[in-house]
Amino acid sequence: MAEKTIMLCCAAGMSTSLLVSKMQKAAESDGVDAEIFATAAADADAKLEEKHPDVLMLGPQVRYLEGQFKEKLTIPVEVINMQDYGMVNGEKVLREALSLIK
Repeated sequence: MAEKTIMLCCAAGMSTSLLVSKMQKAAESDGVDAEIFATAAADADAKLEEKHPDVLMLGPQVRYLEGQFKEKLTIPVEVINMQDYGMVNGEKVLREALSLIK
């Protein structure tokens, strides 16, 4: 089992999948043991139950869910910076996720 579990959530789970692969490459090159996965907003509750992530990162298009998740979760919940999301900057998003966990 990975040391850190990072969950990304977007409208359909598709746009974050490329970001996940970039984040995984960044984690490997930094020697970070992390499980990083993406899910659609509709499946988020089931994935939270199943995987028990350390942090939840929301795609900018589902930022409206931030308050809802923050109310019911005890883990950090953050909206991914729109520029980092658009540029698929896996390294920066990974760093942000890890900083929220610590």
